Amino acid sequence: MFRKILILAALLLAPAPAMAWWEYGHETVARIAFLNVRPETRAKITQLLKKQGLLETPTCPARTIEEASVWPDCVKPLGERFSYASSWHYQNVDVCKPFDQKSACKDGNCVSAQIERNAKLLADKTVPERERVMALAFLVHFVGDLHMPLHSGDRGDLGGNRVKAAYGLIEGRTNLHSVWDGYLPERAVTTPPAGAEGLLSGTTAETRAAMAAGSVEDWARENWAVAREQAYGVKGESCDPVSEDRVRIEEPDVARLTPVLRDQVLKGGLRLARMLGEALA
Repeated sequence: MFRKILILAALLLAPAPAMAWWEYGHETVARIAFLNVRPETRAKITQLLKKQGLLETPTCPARTIEEASVWPDCVKPLGERFSYASSWHYQNVDVCKPFDQKSACKDGNCVSAQIERNAKLLADKTVPERERVMALAFLVHFVGDLHMPLHSGDRGDLGGNRVKAAYGLIEGRTNLHSVWDGYLPERAVTTPPAGAEGLLSGTTAETRAAMAAGSVEDWARENWAVAREQAYGVKGESCDPVSEDRVRIEEPDVARLTPVLRDQVLKGGLRLARMLGEALA
């Protein structure tokens, strides 16, 4: 209860959530990936993260893959040093028009383009170690971001940040983005069987391989569709005129959306594992 009060106080005092997917989504995506890479890939990840001191961000450590998964959000308040990366966490692809990633990724300033860029940097052993450590953290984080649907689809409302929402007893300044960024993934990841191991339980090697298949653009299109049909369509047609009323996410909605969120996190982790395996082969 005390922890929930602290979360609510932070929500009311801050203009927006500090972390995309918060810790629940990102750390679980990272953990799933770490459990699913080959042992030699796991060793290379651990070896690289031992050099995290090169990042010179003592308030934002990246000693483990879970810490690395939230590092790109942690460094946001460090002023101009990392401000160049602010637009790399999302892509505003209109869910009410045909899927068009190119216009949303002008000059590579979007999450899909940065996933591919950082995978290349991580794979290139001629790149200085500091840059490879940073590329690893960015890659882990951005694959997680891509699988938060409101980082992949948009209605001209900053990915739901301008859509007022109510989640259970939490109203105040809550918005649709916050619900999908934190409250729903927390509920989904902590629903038994919980955590990375719980999400993986019951899956087969064939299922995991099928989930990990495809290109970054395929994943972006898939998550854009989830944004359109599930996030914006939670209470009706996703492209209906925007109502001034607060969207109410009620218990039946949460029950229906929990498996959707669990799938998002699981797919993100398995796809990240594939990308890490390819980059560090």
